[in-house]
Amino acid sequence: MNPSNNTKLIGVDLGGTKVAAGLIDGDKITKEKYDLIPNNSKNSVDIINKVIEVIDAVFEQSIEGIGIGIPSLVDKENGIVHSVQNIPSWKNIHLKDILEKRYNIPVFLDNDANCFALGEHKFGSGKNDKNFVGITIGTGMGAGIITNGHLLKDANCGSGEFGSIPYLASIYEDYCSGKFFKTFYHKNGEELLIKAKEGDQTAIKAFQKFGEHLGNAIKTIMFSVDPKAIIIGGSVSGSKEFFIDSMTKTINEFPYKESISNLEIKFTNTLNIAILGAASLYYDRTK
Repeated sequence: MNPSNNTKLIGVDLGGTKVAAGLIDGDKITKEKYDLIPNNSKNSVDIINKVIEVIDAVFEQSIEGIGIGIPSLVDKENGIVHSVQNIPSWKNIHLKDILEKRYNIPVFLDNDANCFALGEHKFGSGKNDKNFVGITIGTGMGAGIITNGHLLKDANCGSGEFGSIPYLASIYEDYCSGKFFKTFYHKNGEELLIKAKEGDQTAIKAFQKFGEHLGNAIKTIMFSVDPKAIIIGGSVSGSKEFFIDSMTKTINEFPYKESISNLEIKFTNTLNIAILGAASLYYDRTK
């Protein structure tokens, strides 16, 4: 099911430091609200109330569903949040039940990387792609798998965790996200990008090395899923001019040449993708 001009939904992006909600009318966000989450809150009820507050701020009686993206493994069928990165008080929260009792409409949950991929499929660069992997790269690395136009149906919400695959001295995420620049160059990606634009050779080489690692991660994805496209988002997109060549060169070492020739690599900066992606869960789970 694709976005409909007469469908109103709410998308919620729950992060480690803030929670944001948006009212989506058709394919546009018409109202937004966000609030900060207390650092290391020990009271899970306080954070649940924050989620309710931002939803209340954009809620209308004509809303047909609520989707929530969470940086966590979740029980998608029962709507239980097992744990949330950077929110230690959230353990086994029955969020779907809590919100459905309050609003009397369907509520859908998934992890934030899956929501990114689904949002790109419904609203962004993947509208015309039925089989692709969406990779979001910032302080970490996450991915979601779209197959036959839907999120891959898995058992525990754990598919697409390519960043956790062992690689070199640790895992891919440590080489294919902002962690790489912090660990090996003691600067964040934004600082190195400024240096690279000024012609600093160390910074330029840092991005070239990053591109090699990301290319290796994409080859691993190709072995695992054989997608038609890879859609890359997150803050890393702003520095693509400095790593795209080394990334492409590494991908071209993939042994199955037909897979390379048929693969499309896209970079995207779809605005408010976290909120749009969360709302997209309604379309993915309803017929």
